[in-house]
Amino acid sequence: MVEYTDPLCPWAWGSEPVFRRLRAALDGRVRWRRVYCVLFDHDDDPPPDPAAETAWYTRYVEEITAHTGAPRPVRLDRVAASSWPASLLAKAAERQGAEVGDRVLRRLRETVFVLGDPADTPALALAAVHGVPGLDRARLAADAASPAVRALVGADRAEARRPVPEVLTAQTGSPHSGTAKETDDGYRYALPTLVVRVPGAHLAVPGWRTYEEYAAAVDALCPGLTGAPRPLTPEEALARHRSLTGPEHRMLTEGAWPPSGALRVETGNGPLWLHPDEAAVHPAASHCRPAAP
Repeated sequence: MVEYTDPLCPWAWGSEPVFRRLRAALDGRVRWRRVYCVLFDHDDDPPPDPAAETAWYTRYVEEITAHTGAPRPVRLDRVAASSWPASLLAKAAERQGAEVGDRVLRRLRETVFVLGDPADTPALALAAVHGVPGLDRARLAADAASPAVRALVGADRAEARRPVPEVLTAQTGSPHSGTAKETDDGYRYALPTLVVRVPGAHLAVPGWRTYEEYAAAVDALCPGLTGAPRPLTPEEALARHRSLTGPEHRMLTEGAWPPSGALRVETGNGPLWLHPDEAAVHPAASHCRPAAP
């Protein structure tokens, strides 16, 4: 499973509930690899009017979250200057294990789509992941600044600009069709895109898709591989993931909501729910309040 993504992409943020469920359904049966596509490149021209650009992007994110149901910031401070710092940190975090990598990526997404302050510098990205369980921040900072990790993200960026031919033509059936994006030197995958690969064959599932569409692609290449993950109680899901959105509640859990002990962070499109241990170290700590009884 190859996931083409970016820590600061709003469509990728909105796909988190489905991908969390899909990873649970395939746990231990596939290799899942993330490719960081560098949505905001460091050599992009700066906007001539940053305030107007931020206002336009705020409306864009609002339109996307209206489709996905994902949280959006009450106020967006700016459009991200670069995806490189967050991508380098996310790639470096994978060296400390899949669980640490998942949690670091989640924090980086929340900087922009919950807090409205994108992790677009090395300092902001590193500050965003304070307190992630199991994370060695000193090692993370060193790895993210290393030539080896920069080369890995550079390779990801290049791979994302070699899309499979079938995504070059118009895709249908989704608010975000997933047709590859034209660039100065060719095309890159629309984000997110999932490519299911087995020896000698692949299927691409681009854009905003349902769980059933992803599961069908897996089943087409590997019949019976996708399991049926047991719905978690809200408390189990919060303990496992540490932060949950409304769509994740509906996709992953069964039982009385909100989870016992959860703390609520208000956003512009429904709350984010944090485990108490996560709330104690999360950048949104000052915005947390207990769930209503």
